[in-house]
Amino acid sequence: MTDTGDPPALIDTTKPHPARMYDYYLGGKDYYPVDRETAEKALAAFPAGRTLARENRAFMNRAARLLAERGIRQFLDIGTGIPTEPNLHTVVQGVIPDARVVYVDNDPIVLAHAEALLTGTSQGRTDYIQADARDPETILDKARATLDFDRPIALSLVALLHFIPDEHQPFDLVRRLFGPLAPGSHLMLSHVTGDFDPATWERVIEIYRGNGVEAQVRSRDEFTGFFDSLDLIDPGVEVGTHWHPVSEPGAGDPVPLYVGVARKG
Repeated sequence: MTDTGDPPALIDTTKPHPARMYDYYLGGKDYYPVDRETAEKALAAFPAGRTLARENRAFMNRAARLLAERGIRQFLDIGTGIPTEPNLHTVVQGVIPDARVVYVDNDPIVLAHAEALLTGTSQGRTDYIQADARDPETILDKARATLDFDRPIALSLVALLHFIPDEHQPFDLVRRLFGPLAPGSHLMLSHVTGDFDPATWERVIEIYRGNGVEAQVRSRDEFTGFFDSLDLIDPGVEVGTHWHPVSEPGAGDPVPLYVGVARKG
């Protein structure tokens, strides 16, 4: 495991954390009462929250597998969350056994479970960096110990950017993270939207912010802006259930999650 060089951070059990709330939505067990209580408030406003979390996870797995099948051998996953099978390295090393994966998160509970993220193939390598997504220079510097920046890397920012409101300049952050990567690198993104039900998502965001978690939904046009100057791979920006689905998409309401994968030319 990558040595961050930082002292172990204390787990704050008085404030919810997105990684632990996400674990609760997925049916995990690594959360605290404050995470459960805040998640239940959000579920009361948007009952399909668990489905949304599962669809987001399914997109990540499909996108990672697709890129591995296209020959991408290196992955940088920021905002990893608590390990949930299958983890990203499980997916890509199942296609390319010597693939390299670096995970990044800022929740100490993810660090406590990081060993589960490091059980890759003997041919490949997996590492973990304890860092905040808003510190791209530190992340990239430490990732160079595992990843070759002269070769293509897939940067995964799945379900991360809706926790970075505009005041933290998320578009600039993506450029700072993705800009130093080699041509042929890919950007994997997913983002919650209020396009289909603005009133509900205004309430959900109020719940997150009222409990100390920064959050912001974005429109399709805003989400697409993260891919400026990149080549979107088919089918472009889509709702999660319609992006390379494993079966024919259902006719129900669209999942309020935009996703996309793009390539640096």
